[in-house]
Amino acid sequence: MTAQTIGLFEAKAHLSELVARAEQGDEVIITRHNRPVARLVPVQPVAAADRRKRKKAIEQLLALRAEFRDRGQAMSSEEIVRSIRDMRDEQTVRKMRAAGVKP
Repeated sequence: MTAQTIGLFEAKAHLSELVARAEQGDEVIITRHNRPVARLVPVQPVAAADRRKRKKAIEQLLALRAEFRDRGQAMSSEEIVRSIRDMRDEQTVRKMRAAGVKP
């Protein structure tokens, strides 16, 4: 993989060409005032195992949402995800404290 550095103004003028280069495996660093601000890289294919894990997680989320709805405690998917993240964060803080590490 080769890398090319290009200014933002020039990158805007040649975007189609730069995207084609990324598709071929090249990396393009875009600068603004000679400072790197973005990187154009080829997209990595998602492994089948990752797709299966993601699909299973979505199915579990939808089942959990249906369970809440059936109990009369309707929650959106976003609320469920936020609650799960909050619980995970709280668990991480407890583990860090138990290990004597300041969170």
